Amino acid sequence: MMDLGEGLRKAIARLTNATIIDAKTIREFNKDLQKTLLSSDVEVQLVFSLTEKIEERALKSKPPKGVSQRDYITNIVYEELVALMGNAYVPELKPKKILLAGLYGSGKTTTAAKLAKFYQDRGLSAGVICCDVSRPAAYQQLETLAKQANVAFFGMEGERSAAKIAKEGLKSLKDKKVIICDTSGRSALDGALIEELKEVKKAFDPDEKMLVISADMGQVAGKQAREFGNAIGITGVILTKSDGSAKGGGALSAASAANAKVMFLGTGEKLADIKPFDPTKYVENLLGVPDIAALTETVRKAVEETGLKQEEVESEELNFDTFYSQLKAMGKMGPLKNLFGMIGAADVPKDMIEHGEERLKRFHSIISSMTIEERKNERLLHESGRIARIARGSGTSEKDVREMISEFNKMKKLFNTFKNDRSFKKRFGGMTQ
Repeated sequence: MMDLGEGLRKAIARLTNATIIDAKTIREFNKDLQKTLLSSDVEVQLVFSLTEKIEERALKSKPPKGVSQRDYITNIVYEELVALMGNAYVPELKPKKILLAGLYGSGKTTTAAKLAKFYQDRGLSAGVICCDVSRPAAYQQLETLAKQANVAFFGMEGERSAAKIAKEGLKSLKDKKVIICDTSGRSALDGALIEELKEVKKAFDPDEKMLVISADMGQVAGKQAREFGNAIGITGVILTKSDGSAKGGGALSAASAANAKVMFLGTGEKLADIKPFDPTKYVENLLGVPDIAALTETVRKAVEETGLKQEEVESEELNFDTFYSQLKAMGKMGPLKNLFGMIGAADVPKDMIEHGEERLKRFHSIISSMTIEERKNERLLHESGRIARIARGSGTSEKDVREMISEFNKMKKLFNTFKNDRSFKKRFGGMTQ
């Protein structure tokens, strides 16, 4: 299945590259757009409503003075896509209790830890309660994730009453500003789950009731939102696995159509990979618009997590030691696909990305096998036997080691070109501040 963003970008490219933009061109574009959205599991009614609005605005209004017709129509498409995805969510940074609900496989337990970390990173002490009494590994999983996120954990292993755990958890975590309750799931919303959720809701008395749904469910997300809303009343939705799923747009638009506010997106496997939903940024990402703010924040967090010092990041000298430190930071930034998306290069070929990730891992392994002296002084590698030893130690070939040295030298040359370039420093110098 074609990625939603890729399909949208191709359709818009055909529109903007057309010799003449007239009614026929607009209708042909709308057919491309309909095909892309329907294949990404966006509801039929929403698709036709969207394309009707685009056609009406494009044919019945004129571009403002100084704006080309191509840019004007592209902006109409952008605005209508943003409207399709719903409203932005700005989380209030105040004490609260959050109840998470959802079916098996939605990523509810991981989301509980992510959400706790999100609030704690913003100055609100947080804790999680394991009220999942149906899945055997839930207690251990949430306890482990809570440790990784450095947030408080409460559970009662072996206890079958989720309501009792919720009550005791509130007592245990009473000093925490944000408390998140992870509940049981099922393969479907049945009477037993509804009853259990109602009991936990009564005992926990949440300020927010968030439904966790996997983005790859597409338009089924709307049906789930309505069902859980009728059962326990939800205040919003968290969409997990929304880091490139072709059905992500379907899930978002369906949730919006069901009047379920999308609050957060889970964008990856790391505990930091959760963000408040912003339809403008989401559509910009689909259309390949650079997100320098997101890239800056990703770099900052990676540097922080790796424990790099500012002088290592902005070193006046690039050697294997500083190169190794920066490779470690890159490893903390997540998949290369996400990084390319942030700089507006979303259509980099998949095999190139995979090849690039493999090379980074190989380079990391090779430098790990060097001595401290070799990392600081590249000339030592010209001595007999050193390359062969490094290859053996890293599980690579001598050819791989020489390739890494060659790539490093190219990067060093580029580094030396840029380090004295004032305009370059002015533009990117603040990225690791």
